[in-house]
Amino acid sequence: MDEPKTSRSRRTIPLPETAIDVLKEHKIRQTEQRLKLGAAYHNHDFVFAVDNGETMNLSNLTNHSFKPLLKHAGFKNIRLYDLRHTCATLLLAAGENPKMVFERLGHESITLTLDTYSHVLSDMQKKAAEKLENMLFG
Repeated sequence: MDEPKTSRSRRTIPLPETAIDVLKEHKIRQTEQRLKLGAAYHNHDFVFAVDNGETMNLSNLTNHSFKPLLKHAGFKNIRLYDLRHTCATLLLAAGENPKMVFERLGHESITLTLDTYSHVLSDMQKKAAEKLENMLFG
């Protein structure tokens, strides 16, 4: 397994309660699988692994799980990594503080976050101007 790119790569990120519940259910199923296989299960303590506990192959995950899930949900074909950008864009579009998004992404500097998501931030500038208009002039 590769080492993280930066010291900020290892961090705790709060998740929505629904995601936590789904992960707890996943952990139960994974534990059942581990117990079923006994010594044949290779426990590397991965959150996501193949049935015997070994590392998932990214190509298999993408082609056999992720892409069919996207198609079933009616979404366009995107890369798994694009979910990271989607999360950041949604948070910024919802008015989340860019500092929080920067911390969640683990970027080396907030400048990278601000430069990468400037298209969303320009919409935020318009909303800020509208808020200021309403505050000052009713």
